[in-house]
Amino acid sequence: MCLSFLKRCCSFTHTKTPLCSNTNDPRGKQTTMTTTTSMMMTTSNTTTTMGRTTLRGTTKKVFPSSFSRTKKNSSSVSSGKMMMMMMFVKSTRRSGRRRGGSASSSSSSSAIVFSAVAPASSSKKKKKNVLVIGSGGREHALIYRLLQSETCEKVFALPGNAGIATEPTVTSIADVSESNHADVVKFCKSNAIDLVVVGPEAPLVDGLADSLRAENINVFGPSKKAAQLEGSKEFMKNLCRKYNIPTATYEVFSDAEKAKEYVRTVTGAPIVIKTSGLAAGKGVIMAETVEEAEKAIDELMLNKQFGDAGDTIVIEETLFGEEASFFAVVGGDVAVPLASAQDHKRVGDGDTGLNTGGMGAYSPAPVVTKEIEEDVMKNIIEPTVRGMREEGCEYNGVIFAGLMIDEKTKKVKLLEHNVRFGDPECQTLMARMESDLCQLLYAAATNNITDDDVKSVKWSKEPAVNVVLAAKGYPGSYSKGDEIKNLQGAEESTAKTKIFHAGTASGENGEILANGGRVLGITAMGTSVKEATKNAYVAIDKIDWPNGFCRSDIAYRAIEREEGRGK
Repeated sequence: MCLSFLKRCCSFTHTKTPLCSNTNDPRGKQTTMTTTTSMMMTTSNTTTTMGRTTLRGTTKKVFPSSFSRTKKNSSSVSSGKMMMMMMFVKSTRRSGRRRGGSASSSSSSSAIVFSAVAPASSSKKKKKNVLVIGSGGREHALIYRLLQSETCEKVFALPGNAGIATEPTVTSIADVSESNHADVVKFCKSNAIDLVVVGPEAPLVDGLADSLRAENINVFGPSKKAAQLEGSKEFMKNLCRKYNIPTATYEVFSDAEKAKEYVRTVTGAPIVIKTSGLAAGKGVIMAETVEEAEKAIDELMLNKQFGDAGDTIVIEETLFGEEASFFAVVGGDVAVPLASAQDHKRVGDGDTGLNTGGMGAYSPAPVVTKEIEEDVMKNIIEPTVRGMREEGCEYNGVIFAGLMIDEKTKKVKLLEHNVRFGDPECQTLMARMESDLCQLLYAAATNNITDDDVKSVKWSKEPAVNVVLAAKGYPGSYSKGDEIKNLQGAEESTAKTKIFHAGTASGENGEILANGGRVLGITAMGTSVKEATKNAYVAIDKIDWPNGFCRSDIAYRAIEREEGRGK
């Protein structure tokens, strides 16, 4: 199932609540049998007209040491003539898959526009000071790409990690807590922060974006109400039902006995049991029998396996097919598609063992064809954005749609929505991105996404692969504090390798210490998925960390497809 180069050993062991009330934003306008833990929402159908644009660009093979800056298209809508639209703008996009050969740039600039395309803004000319909230691999990847943005001046990380602290010109903020909104506001004002990018879901669900916007600070991230899209699966599923977004059939329960009776008399098994609240990506149980389902219900609701997240549960049908992830940046009424990815949730080779936060990922996802991208934008992203607006929860930030794709029919259903970039998917996206991330996020945060911003989004055709190094014992108990050596040598093993830190801390003498379950994300690119994967494992072999482990078969499905052995 996996290639020979993936099978060798190194120093590691490879191994019904109402929807949002109609309350205005304070700014006034502004092949598996699994399911995942965050769902996308779509909304009501409206009449749209279709426009097509063909965009091309060039790529420089410079990952990760330098950045291919893309000049902005000079054409824009004049400020005095904002074009009122109700349209679905699509580009004819080249496939993101690659079977070898030299790299070239792929433009991916299809956008859903519900009201007006804003004119080009003079704000592009001013470089921005950016504060990134979070301490994981996702935040490290975002910071890495922001540092290469032409419109980015300074980057601050709150709190960041040991790897982020080593990035040039990044200032880590350790004496301010993200949970203390007043202190975050004070820091932003004292340091002339132009844009706050909130990485994790928890601060968004806690309302950090609302506190910042109330002080006229630009934020890339949804409000507390809008963050229910991930924070409450009940909310998300009800939104899907109301706005005809394709998803698994479901029912919601706050009483354990009624939930068990429902399984015994209505659904049977296999069945999926989910916590409605946040559970760090782990609140999903696949029950193969009725007995397993009843036990899962007891664990979530009565034994509080994930705390209050299990007070309410969602029971839904099991969907069959292949999972994939798709991302879009949303600013008010405009949704800009990004790219696809696939991750590996199980801890062990062959997708065995316990679920984790993700043991690796690759982008683009070969299973997500151009036709599927268009399907997702039209039938999942578009109704989600419109529905959120109609429910008084205008959306601002990234929408991460967890998808299930039927292998035979190619029909797509939404598993769940996330209100943040995936981790480790984000690492692969940021490796491939060739456009100005800072400008795109700022435009979304200010609800001012222009036609130029849409056209500027470009990706390398070279795939990216991320392999997670975790502490032995993860996702169970694991130790912290052991030193990790030779990271520089590993990163320099190929010209297309970047190590993103997820759970690290700095020792007294500047050494890198393990400080989490998922600790490092070794990300590499190549002319093919096979080459990118090989580059990642070559780097891993050079890392000296006896207490770390990784899967040895990351991207095996994509490699099989690449070699004509997969579906």
